[in-house]
Amino acid sequence: MPDPAIEDFSVGDVIVGEPLTVSRDAIVGFARAFDFQPFHLDEAAAETTFVGRLIASGWHTAALGMRLLQQGPFKGGSSLGAPGIDELRWLAPVLPGDALTLTFRVVGMRDSASKPGLGFVTAEVALGNPRAETVLTQRFTFMLARRGTDPLPPRPVEIGEPGPVAEPEDAEILPFLRDAEIGLVRDLGAYPFSAAAIVAFAEAYDPQAFHLDEAAARRSHFGGLCASGWHTAAAYMNRLLTTRARDAAYTASRGPVPESGPSPGFKNLRWLKPVYAGDTVRFSTKLTDKRASASRPGWGLAFARNTGVNQRGEPVFSFDSTVFHRWEP
Repeated sequence: MPDPAIEDFSVGDVIVGEPLTVSRDAIVGFARAFDFQPFHLDEAAAETTFVGRLIASGWHTAALGMRLLQQGPFKGGSSLGAPGIDELRWLAPVLPGDALTLTFRVVGMRDSASKPGLGFVTAEVALGNPRAETVLTQRFTFMLARRGTDPLPPRPVEIGEPGPVAEPEDAEILPFLRDAEIGLVRDLGAYPFSAAAIVAFAEAYDPQAFHLDEAAARRSHFGGLCASGWHTAAAYMNRLLTTRARDAAYTASRGPVPESGPSPGFKNLRWLKPVYAGDTVRFSTKLTDKRASASRPGWGLAFARNTGVNQRGEPVFSFDSTVFHRWEP
């Protein structure tokens, strides 16, 4: 399958893809691995939550958007990567059985200032459901080469299997958002990226060659098999919820546990360096602001800066999140 090139896109282009149906099993399977909040796992448990019914994880929806992007505008090929997502909004829930359709619009193009023959495409994406609702929007930039440009040389990297990762035993009190301290940092522990896990995620959501095939990845400018950016984001969610579960158990032995709700979206997501097979990424979250919700009495919005650092101490991932939390008991 030929890879997309700069010449394939122009400002103003609109591409509408084929629909993809999201099954209940897919929703629950993703949630079990990465986003195990009750409203993503079980209908009965979801009824008692902020959401009230079983819905797909927002990270699952974003990953499905990547799959639709690769199948549609990329025509089954691979880009040269994306530095990140400027903004993503989750506007409506994705329900079991929904068929999602991607609408892709090119809003900007520019040549690379440092790499002749390469350029950047800025696009806006929307995912729609059968009820004529937009469930997700995002704005992002990705890199492509012009046809006939010599490929970038592979970078030297070390590929292997990650070492053992011990689950932390520390626990902290989970405060209601009203009482939470601005500037508080919570270490979320580490997540290992094996080659098998990278390939499995890519097969489901991001089948670009450098995520899917070790030999093709070695020939690419990445120099080795590397994780989908959405795999890194999903791993962050896994560590956030694993840490929160430990903190919730500790808090429950001392008093009420504040409920956490869904997120309306995020900004400034950056994939700063590739995450390679064998890497271990340690995540953390820092509360940067908070406010009581005007639309949901008893709830508030927590704003946080979230980061990931690999075993060499190199920043590989960051974004600014917004999440609903219980404001007060």
